[in-house]
Amino acid sequence: MYAMSGNVSLTFSLAEDSVLMETMWNGSVPGNHSDPFARNEHVAQMEILVLSVTFVVAVVGNVSVLLAMHNTKKKMSRMHLFIKHLSLADLVVAFFQVLPQLCWEITFRFYGPDFLCRIVKHLQVMGMYASTYMMVMMTLDRYIAICHPLKTLQQPTQRSYIMIVSTWMCSLVLSIPQYFIFSLSEIKNGSEVYDCWANFIQPWGAKAYITWITAGIFLVPVVILMTCYGFICHSIWKNIKYKKRKTTNKSGVFGKDSVSSVTTISRAKLRTVKMTFVIVLAYIVCWAPFFIVQMWSVWDEDFQWDDSENTAVTLSALLASLNSCCNPWIYMIFSGHLLQDFVHCFCCWHRINKDLRKEDSDSSLRRTTLLTKNTNRSPTGSVGYWRDVDNSPKTSLQAE
Repeated sequence: MYAMSGNVSLTFSLAEDSVLMETMWNGSVPGNHSDPFARNEHVAQMEILVLSVTFVVAVVGNVSVLLAMHNTKKKMSRMHLFIKHLSLADLVVAFFQVLPQLCWEITFRFYGPDFLCRIVKHLQVMGMYASTYMMVMMTLDRYIAICHPLKTLQQPTQRSYIMIVSTWMCSLVLSIPQYFIFSLSEIKNGSEVYDCWANFIQPWGAKAYITWITAGIFLVPVVILMTCYGFICHSIWKNIKYKKRKTTNKSGVFGKDSVSSVTTISRAKLRTVKMTFVIVLAYIVCWAPFFIVQMWSVWDEDFQWDDSENTAVTLSALLASLNSCCNPWIYMIFSGHLLQDFVHCFCCWHRINKDLRKEDSDSSLRRTTLLTKNTNRSPTGSVGYWRDVDNSPKTSLQAE
């Protein structure tokens, strides 16, 4: 992520950032004195394989969610609206983060003009901001719905659209610095080898940059998410406890209907809370190792860049890329009707194709029948068998 060296993408490896600074300031690359421009081909092949699978699974999963939501017969709720835009954000990550990184790993160097380098870096971070803060907004919506239910009656859809639009706009603005940090640069003076790298005037620039990104994309969102879930869990616990106590006071025992009602309400609330919690948990599991390693790499002066540590950094970056694959399947599991709608959509498409094939077959049969009738019609228009009385010699092909 935030790459400054090699073919490592802005959103996948900060590890080689420090390598680049070592190269610019000390004139050598630690751990590879013989060839400063080489790479570990075995690790690169592993990255290509994992990124390819990640891209395919992320695209298929998120497109499936969008198709299911497009074809659903149910009215789109606020939760589904956030899921829709979170899927769109994950598709941005897939096409503008994972795919460019995959191409970059295949070519090793960035082969493109300077403006394309800057655009790619901008879109990579924009997708990360959008995906992260769309998840935050979805959690805030659950917090409002459960802890402040009366506020959901005050134009909830309009508020949801404001939250979604503000997320996209803020993501676009917060990623603008990428245009000024990254450029197509010569990796070493006189080498005539160019790549899409970051350049910092001050030695502390990389530390400030990486710390800012880590705080903005990981630390601050995680604090907000954990705070919201603390209030949500407390509110649900109080709600269930109050309703059970109220039912007991009225009848002395739990009435069957009352308990069933309480359980139903709790399940309806907990289902969306559980889904967003699992999404948040998957986000933390996928991204925490990556950001820990990146912060360690720039703040620990004794951090050594040997092959094993580079491999560990690469693995943490690949784990982070898997987050865009997890979300759509979490939606499918917790929103059962989305999976049913997608299967129904697929079955409808299969049935349409089957009907079209049947219609083509029927049309062909009708044309064949019509031609047969026309062939068996006499020149005078009467129906019957008509034999062409032609005494001219016939070839063997005509005879057949």
